[in-house]
Amino acid sequence: MSQPAIRYRLIKKEKHTGARLGELITPHGTFPTPMFMPVGTLATVKTLAPEELKAMGAGVILSNTYHLWLRPGEDLVAEAGGLHKFMNWDQPILTDSGGFQVFSLADMRNIVEEGVHFKNHLNGSKMFLSPEKAIDIQNKLGSDIMMSFDECPPFDESYEYVKKSVERTSRWAERGLKAHANPDSQGLFGIIQGAGFEDLRKQSAQDLISMDFPGYSIGGLSVGEPKAEMNRVLEFTTPWIPDHKPRYLMGVGAADSLIDGVIRGVDMFDCVLPTRIARNGTCMTSKGRLVVKNAQFARDFRPIDENCDCYTCKNYSRAYIRHLIKCDETFGIRLTSYHNVYFLLNLMKQVRQAIMDDNLLEFRQHFFEEYGFNKENAKNF
Repeated sequence: MSQPAIRYRLIKKEKHTGARLGELITPHGTFPTPMFMPVGTLATVKTLAPEELKAMGAGVILSNTYHLWLRPGEDLVAEAGGLHKFMNWDQPILTDSGGFQVFSLADMRNIVEEGVHFKNHLNGSKMFLSPEKAIDIQNKLGSDIMMSFDECPPFDESYEYVKKSVERTSRWAERGLKAHANPDSQGLFGIIQGAGFEDLRKQSAQDLISMDFPGYSIGGLSVGEPKAEMNRVLEFTTPWIPDHKPRYLMGVGAADSLIDGVIRGVDMFDCVLPTRIARNGTCMTSKGRLVVKNAQFARDFRPIDENCDCYTCKNYSRAYIRHLIKCDETFGIRLTSYHNVYFLLNLMKQVRQAIMDDNLLEFRQHFFEEYGFNKENAKNF
């Protein structure tokens, strides 16, 4: 029997928390976890070249099934030889299922058992996405890691609705698993849902674990709920996922949330946050967020972060970057995007070392205090 396309090797558990050090083994290489995965929605991490992403230590990057289905279309990508060749990226690619985007179109969609009817947000045309179609698109894109098509209900939805939604997500996961054409070269993850309800999260996890996916995503978080709620849900969800399977928390990219997710046993994170805020001139630093376009930086010739050794911080000043952002120069966005992605990749490198040294809680407290949280927040996790 052949090996699954995606495997996880647990190297070490941190002594004082649920944090894990491990390796994600993929058809395009093996990379250390916990990891942050930059998002390239339309087959590009905005303004950054693949060579730059590799240079700063990126392993897996994300692309978005919904957007690539609409433009340029999965058949064109397949004709190009798959997403890796199309975008010149020879490391792992993870694709989402398109579900989150479709469910974000609340006033433009209709959910039925077969799938979701919705309107194309670009031109208003009628479209339909089913579990089978989501898998077919991802098979053609050729990503290393694929996502099951799931329903993502709002966090504050009623218990009755979320229960029905969890049951539907389990049925859709089973349909997607049957439709998956390339299990030897592409790994399909199941997505655990259940909003903030512990028994529904447990039901969702147990349903999906019985289907034996090579990895499990935790969905329906980072959708506007308080961070304390997200941490509470993670605490009772990750223990149900088998130790030998990777755990992926979808859509989380704030520095504090990455650390708190790792403490609760998460291995993989993704988010558009670092590049999205970079386009508005907001930079992540070891002292907290810095809005470089603010007037106070007009004559500040220091780097964005004096503790950072990225290309941006080694070569350019706050004053210069502010000038570029204020003048709508693309190079300014490139510099802030480079810095923010580097910052999160480097943070995860430090987190992995802290797990190795069994001092993740001390690392967290120091990081939070430096980052600008009050001492009480720094201590409470």
